[in-house]
Amino acid sequence: MSRFSVVVPAHRVQGYLRECLDSVLDQSLGDLELIVVDDASPDASAAIAAECAQRDPRVQLVRLQDHAGPGPARNTGADHATGTYLLFLDGDDLLLPGALEAIAEALDTADDPDVLLFGHDRVDWWENVRASGDDLAGDPLAVTVAPWNRVFRRAFWQERRLAFSDGPYEDVVPVRRATLTPGARTAVLEQNCVRWRERRGGSFATTPGRAHFALIGRYEELLAAADPADRARLAPHAARHLLAVLDDAGRVTPGDRRDFFRGAARLYRTYGPADAAATLGERALATASYAAYEAHRKSRSRRSGVTRKLKEQKKRLRARAMRLTYRADLRRPLDPHLAVYGAYWNRSVSCNPAAIHAKARELAPHIRGVWVVSSRNKHRVPPGVEYVIEGSRHYWQTMARATYLINNSSFPGGFTKRPGQTYLQTHHGTPLKKMGLDQRRYPAGTHGISFQKVLDHTDQWDYSLSANPHSTEVWERVYPSTAYEALEAGYPRNDVYFTAGKEEISRIREELGIADGQRALLYAPTHRDYQKGFSPRLDLERFVRALGQEYVVLVRAHYFYGADAGLRAHPQLIDVTGHARVEDLCLAADALVTDYSSLMFDYACLDRPIVTYAPDWQAYRLARGTYFDLLSGRPGETPGAVARDEDELVRLFRDGAWDSAEATALRAAFRDRFCPYDDGGAAERVVRRLFPADQLRS
Repeated sequence: MSRFSVVVPAHRVQGYLRECLDSVLDQSLGDLELIVVDDASPDASAAIAAECAQRDPRVQLVRLQDHAGPGPARNTGADHATGTYLLFLDGDDLLLPGALEAIAEALDTADDPDVLLFGHDRVDWWENVRASGDDLAGDPLAVTVAPWNRVFRRAFWQERRLAFSDGPYEDVVPVRRATLTPGARTAVLEQNCVRWRERRGGSFATTPGRAHFALIGRYEELLAAADPADRARLAPHAARHLLAVLDDAGRVTPGDRRDFFRGAARLYRTYGPADAAATLGERALATASYAAYEAHRKSRSRRSGVTRKLKEQKKRLRARAMRLTYRADLRRPLDPHLAVYGAYWNRSVSCNPAAIHAKARELAPHIRGVWVVSSRNKHRVPPGVEYVIEGSRHYWQTMARATYLINNSSFPGGFTKRPGQTYLQTHHGTPLKKMGLDQRRYPAGTHGISFQKVLDHTDQWDYSLSANPHSTEVWERVYPSTAYEALEAGYPRNDVYFTAGKEEISRIREELGIADGQRALLYAPTHRDYQKGFSPRLDLERFVRALGQEYVVLVRAHYFYGADAGLRAHPQLIDVTGHARVEDLCLAADALVTDYSSLMFDYACLDRPIVTYAPDWQAYRLARGTYFDLLSGRPGETPGAVARDEDELVRLFRDGAWDSAEATALRAAFRDRFCPYDDGGAAERVVRRLFPADQLRS
């Protein structure tokens, strides 16, 4: 007997089903059976399921002769199930990586409850992921009514004779009854386990019509059979569900709104609470006043608009007040022992500024270092590091009084640099793609950049940190200003590549889950201005299958794309997008596979193989522009072996070309050109140049 029986009804989901089934089969916990019920689908859904069944013995395909709908299809799947717990997943949704393992642990902790609710998120057809908004810590009846955001103990499902209805809103009755069943033990897992895909069209939820009136009948069935206590508990949730459907133009058409409201009002007046209704919507149902409901709906719309305007006005007033206070702070003396740090537009404590900050704590402990972070990233600040929230009163006060300013991008809000302040611009990579004023010839990648603001910002710098002569030349031309001096000291963030010992590297590899004897490849493609979201031009699962068990791939999506790479669970793929330190990942990796990321210049410090995988080189060069031909094969331009498609990439590793004598020679020339200053002492050189020498420790 399996721990989980995952039941998937399939009807007209051929474009989504394969990904759905893979999301189940690739779970880290494999103690499952997957039952796909072909609901007489006219497309290739059954063929896709049959292919999966042939490949994996855990998959069972059950065929219905006639189209029955998702309710009967799920019931058929439950009848074929043998697992301890039932999980119903729609064919166009996804089980998130690690979900079953997390659910199993939660079930063990709760001593095998009858029902376990868990979180979910939503993704639209633009690949925008949003939180569900459910409060799992509250009343279970308030959680989204769905069969796929909970698991049911199969014996409980059978004993209570739970079953999905025949027709629309087939899940309302069993889901609600399971929660209301006397003596039912319910537990909660506050982790997103399912990704609900919002389809642009072709689903019941996006098809307006009178079929949605069935929801009224479902709640009438429930409320009529409930005892007084359960009826009082369920009625408000039923009202909210009905009103939410009524408000959804994708479900109820304007011509049907009045009739739907009348049906909902009749139900609420029959089974709702005898005392006053809790909300204006419920009061409208209690009085059967469609006019009151419409007035309430329009009032909400107006109120929303007014609230939005008030928030905007409040924001403007607050900004004005901050400016006035900031101007007053600008008249106060500078604090000679205060330094402000920032990185990647207030995202984290990282990169060159972090390495400088750490070294300053060692050599100049009298300097108080304060970081600027956004409110949504404050959880990334390590313990013991002082920070201020961008735009706050403390932020403006700190910016006004700090003597030292260190950033790898820019400080928010348009601060005024004062006489006596020293601003170090560290940058955050060696330029391969066009930067600064050179971007004017590539408007597709500028996204509305004001080049005048770029120059105004440049005029505030006192030092421009350079990792190599190439960078010095480019920065001087694309950020032209007589205000700053090039500080050719190397990159402080690269010091660790020269100071980390074998024990530290072994610890990092162990923490990442890299087994002894495995070769670790770091796959780190860069951001593309013409691409929305992380979409690697590489079938990672096919790649690791071709490489064999001795390889593991660390996948690092660009930070523009979010906190994870959205990978399906696989024993040889490790998603390290959210890892705090890219330097640790480089130390752990035996080789780097990248396209146009500036990480290649840093990784060259380690003198380990670099493989360039560039399937869209021409498109990238045309869209973004580059300073040299990365694929030329010339010493000093190409860092090692090159692949232009997947098959070529696989061959490089199979035949050893990724670490050949030719690749080693190219890497040596590349390293000589781009890492001449890096030797493990860059942070100290910067600190000794930035802060007064007579105040530093020797």
